[in-house]
Amino acid sequence: MDARLQRRIQRYGWERAAYAYARHWHGPLAGLQAELLALAAPAPGEAVLDVACGAGVVSAAAAQAVGPAGRVLGVDLAEAMVQASGQHAQQLGLAQASFTRMDAEQLALPDASFDLALCVLGLMYMPDPEAALRELHRVLRPGGRAVLAVWGERAQCGWAPLFGIVDAEVHSEVCPLFFGLGQGDALARSCASAGLRVTLQRRRSDTLHYEDAEAACAAAFAGGPVALAWSRFDAAVRARVQAHYLEAVAPWREGLGYRVPAEYVIVVAERREGCASRDET
Repeated sequence: MDARLQRRIQRYGWERAAYAYARHWHGPLAGLQAELLALAAPAPGEAVLDVACGAGVVSAAAAQAVGPAGRVLGVDLAEAMVQASGQHAQQLGLAQASFTRMDAEQLALPDASFDLALCVLGLMYMPDPEAALRELHRVLRPGGRAVLAVWGERAQCGWAPLFGIVDAEVHSEVCPLFFGLGQGDALARSCASAGLRVTLQRRRSDTLHYEDAEAACAAAFAGGPVALAWSRFDAAVRARVQAHYLEAVAPWREGLGYRVPAEYVIVVAERREGCASRDET
């Protein structure tokens, strides 16, 4: 797929998904987010960059950790996500957090300006994730660290049939290589190629809890990566894809709810002391 077209699909898809994402994914992703923040350990006074910040939950937690003497910048390709993040931080009184729309593959930020970079479930959506990783390397100070997470192996993510179900209705090409970084040590190798030194890589098995079929479908379609396609479906197509999806996740139904298995790959890396950015060499 043409990279510009993929960015457009991502931008306008997440514009539509922004508020549903905040509503339906905050709970299911809470465990992953807590683990990543513990690994990142943002300290008082630090400067933190949250790439593909989404609804700003991780940004807000980092802002609370760095305190008024620190700063957090959340960036996202979708303006609606930026607005949702800003509202969330404002409600919490976090003046040290700011948000702006920005392409992760071309960060309009100075070299060596952050102590910590975070990217939680964002790299899979980018046409060139290694370009984004090179940008993270560039904006980190020597000794700065990056904490990253992507979805794991397709076979370990019970919600993965979602893509095929949608593509049967419309050729969406949402993310042609969505699970690529979750295979083997692909994410760690991409970090190394970008100049980052990997200090930890692990897989995390998890369960996505949904209270009923409506919540499971809302997270998958209205608040997820296929939101753009979903917004264009008529009532008959929506009913059909929901039925197919609920059939796919039926093995994990418990009473009225669902406990869908998921897997993540987590990598912690750092910019080596004295290591020049690619743009500086």
